[in-house]
Amino acid sequence: MQVAEQDVDYLGLLNPAQRMAAEYGERQDGAAFKAGPLLVIAGAGTGKTMTLAHRVAHLVIEGVSPERILLLTFTRRAAQEMTRRVENIVRSATRDANPLPSGGLPWSGTFHSVANRLLRRFAHNLGLDPGFSVLDRGDSADVMDVVRHELKLSRTSRRFPKKDTCLAIYSRCVNTQQPLGETLDATFPWCSDWTDELTELFRHYVLRKQQSQSLDYDDLLLYWSHLVGEAEFAEEIGSWFDHVLVDEYQDTNLVQAQILNALKPDGAGVTVVGDDAQSIYSFRAAEVENILGFPDQYMPTAQVITLEQNYRSTQPILDTANHLIAESERQYRKNLFSDRNDGAKPRYVTVEDGDAESEYVVTSILANRELGMQLKEQAVLFRGSHHSDRLELELVRRNIPYVKYGGLKFLEAAHVKDFLAVLKWAENPKNEVAAFRVLKLLPGMGPATATKCFEHLALNDHQFTALQEFRAPAGCADEWADFCALMCSLAATDIADNGWQSQLGQVRRWYQPQLERLYDGLETREADLEQLDQISGRYATRERFLTELTLDPPSAAGDLSGDPLLDEDYLVLSTVHSAKGQEWEAVFVLNVSDGSFPSEFATGKPAMIEEERRLLYVAMTRAKQSLSLVAPLRYHVTQQRRDGDKHVYGARSRFMTDRLLETMDSRFAGRSDAPGAAFRVRSDRKIDVGARMREMW
Repeated sequence: MQVAEQDVDYLGLLNPAQRMAAEYGERQDGAAFKAGPLLVIAGAGTGKTMTLAHRVAHLVIEGVSPERILLLTFTRRAAQEMTRRVENIVRSATRDANPLPSGGLPWSGTFHSVANRLLRRFAHNLGLDPGFSVLDRGDSADVMDVVRHELKLSRTSRRFPKKDTCLAIYSRCVNTQQPLGETLDATFPWCSDWTDELTELFRHYVLRKQQSQSLDYDDLLLYWSHLVGEAEFAEEIGSWFDHVLVDEYQDTNLVQAQILNALKPDGAGVTVVGDDAQSIYSFRAAEVENILGFPDQYMPTAQVITLEQNYRSTQPILDTANHLIAESERQYRKNLFSDRNDGAKPRYVTVEDGDAESEYVVTSILANRELGMQLKEQAVLFRGSHHSDRLELELVRRNIPYVKYGGLKFLEAAHVKDFLAVLKWAENPKNEVAAFRVLKLLPGMGPATATKCFEHLALNDHQFTALQEFRAPAGCADEWADFCALMCSLAATDIADNGWQSQLGQVRRWYQPQLERLYDGLETREADLEQLDQISGRYATRERFLTELTLDPPSAAGDLSGDPLLDEDYLVLSTVHSAKGQEWEAVFVLNVSDGSFPSEFATGKPAMIEEERRLLYVAMTRAKQSLSLVAPLRYHVTQQRRDGDKHVYGARSRFMTDRLLETMDSRFAGRSDAPGAAFRVRSDRKIDVGARMREMW
């Protein structure tokens, strides 16, 4: 393909480093455009997508057929966006109205979508039916559950992992290429006693999929890996492509890296783009060593080009981020810089506790809004989805709309709705919605039986004592008496408004077995319920507590949080993992203390500590002009009396070194309702109390 006669510099928008990456390679003696292995280290906000799109466009303009370019991404949307950009660049450079084939870039897509296409072509070689089915995560979990029941593992005397946990273990073994025992010890230690049973379960799970000619997501990569593991097929498929490009290479797992190496063992035409400092998905089996060890796979080593000019953040924010990541032991050294030297230093804000943290963040957000910054231009980031619980309640109280990514809205999460439904039904025995939800928590209690039970209660003037006369289904017969006693106790008027917070403990003790039976991810869910314990201390009565927490119900059934109820604007709440790739004018990071950054679960594991450092780095580099790291000084202990003040002190994050803090504006933000906050000392006169005390002796 030839560039138009006009002098068109289609790479003119790129800076020198970006341009070097886009142009890498050459023609030799009129032959096709060739390039050796290339690693582009694209720091946060340095124009990674633009650089990769221009490289693909450059290949097309240099005569490489689009059909012979394999472009691998991690999302379908990323592949479509890349194709659109490439088409626009080539069209601008060639003045061709249709610069690419009708299919755009025929081999542009996610690893899984490309695997699906290849496996159908080679189905007969792999013992597959070309019409095999692909199971999504839900389907895979259901198949796992069927096999689990057939092997009678759901009826063990001790708690056996649920279907989703079993699928997560299986998936991690496949993607990390680790033996089951090592995977359990490292990631699922509570399941270590079930090694033999899980081995049997996974064997039957594989057989069941093969019998039905079904592949799950992990199988797509595994079958592709086995296909190219044979030299004959690896050479054939590799010969189809002159250039192979991979986006977000730091997020690849071992299987994906093996596939890439098998396709192009000498690295010819291979370009990978990523940032080791943003490798934060080890829980999905991503392997940071893939990008750290990439150059040394080849002889001579791969060319490494580093993009350091940041187009997102101000220099003060980058100075702090640079200091943080510079303390990592193993990395590609880079120093992000920006032409934007305006803006204040990032803030390191210590606050008294979680309530003060929420007040500081909300007050700052509203102040920014009054200065002209929309809510949607601001984001609050956190390590775990439950860390925003208190903040969400404060946002509801102040009528600030928000949308949350990386977790359910606190008050819409299934386990929180379950818990509150018990209290709501006790508060109003005629509340049919709450009653129906509570009754269905019991084993064996289906919709029809729950309806009959509620009708029985209605015939007896909605007195909870009548529950004892209802014939419960066999599945919950053993615990029916305890349930009836709970509801009668909660309905007792003598404690409803006097020390009512003790009722939360009663409900939690009854609900714990249901929680363990119905849901996975217990640690996070239990933390949410502990938050309810802490929050309850603010309210004198149960009615006030429930009224303040009640939100309008979603328009459709289901636990996933939907779009916020918008008026003109909304705030963004997100886990750091879900915020990767995003940017906002102002960013607030919650709970920047040891236990959150780094997570307590990373303690004692140097590799995990380094990933936690990268996670904080990702959070910092989402900010364009304002960054605040907020650190509570103390955390209140749960399950204490309403006026109790039992607490522990939070340790300063080990990442917040003295050297790092020198790049920040450190301050303490007290509560606005602190005693004496509204008063000022008018006199400057000094009293030498020390001298007077010395004179006493």
